[in-house]
Amino acid sequence: MRHPLLNLLSDGHFHSGEALGAALGVSRMAVWKQVRALREQGLPLEVVRGKGYRLPGSLELLDAEAILAGLSPATRAWLARIDTFLEIDSTNTWLRQQALEGAPSGSVCLAEMQHAGRGRRNRPWISPFAANLYFSLLWQSHVGAAGLGGLSLVIGVALLRSLRTFGVDAAGLKWPNDVLVDGAKLAGILIDVVGESSGPCSVIIGVGMNVSMPGAAATGIDQPWTDLCRLTGRARFPRNQLAACLLDCSFSAIAEFERVGLEPFLGEWRRHDLIDGRDVSLQLPNERILGRACGVDSGGALLVQTDTGRRRFASGEVSLRVAS
Repeated sequence: MRHPLLNLLSDGHFHSGEALGAALGVSRMAVWKQVRALREQGLPLEVVRGKGYRLPGSLELLDAEAILAGLSPATRAWLARIDTFLEIDSTNTWLRQQALEGAPSGSVCLAEMQHAGRGRRNRPWISPFAANLYFSLLWQSHVGAAGLGGLSLVIGVALLRSLRTFGVDAAGLKWPNDVLVDGAKLAGILIDVVGESSGPCSVIIGVGMNVSMPGAAATGIDQPWTDLCRLTGRARFPRNQLAACLLDCSFSAIAEFERVGLEPFLGEWRRHDLIDGRDVSLQLPNERILGRACGVDSGGALLVQTDTGRRRFASGEVSLRVAS
């Protein structure tokens, strides 16, 4: 009953346990147990004797119907289904399992909170409740895994297009999958592929974007970060509107990539490349490499000038840091 309970509390006003119990058809004790569980998950629920419970400020929960209403007609045609969860291990993990069970292309999964959110190389992705945006998109590709080089760059361009809609014009791209503003991470991309290298395959595209990151939740983040509320000066950001815009831009970009490849995106990506010409450090499984970034090639691989010559790196091979 957590979803209807949160909907009742989302107006920012106090509600007594008795009133909440009557609305939900449960006892006051059942309400308290749910409130306690939500607080343990990090939700800033206030409890005041004589007043009841409230969420400070108003809270916009993810709503599939609201997201659908904000989509373009083209995206609605591509979209097969949309699932929203209060909590989940990982949207990518859940959608990957759905793909193995035959979920259709165009399936989308969003969650208020992830218990095991992850980035590239299995790094944890901090996912506090109802603070940010976490979603995954399933696309059935006919080009095969070998033809998907550069897809993370395509999604990066799609995210920048979405952000400009909300007045965030200063964002740039760090190869292969990060969106940064003034050196601070705003969003990340994770792409999983299920299938053969040369035949049809399922592509799960995960996106995590910081919207209103609580400072306490961010203590585990080991790099500078920012969020949309800080960047726009808003106290509250329209997450359902943001989700619809991100899906519009992502579906459109994926369809174009599938049709004509990476080339149409390269110019836009290069204009927002934050590491071109900078000294970088790349960590491979058994080697650390220092050099100067020289942009990306026509396949989306990173080019680095090293002491031994220019080298090419695919996104799955390396962890990249800009040298201080």
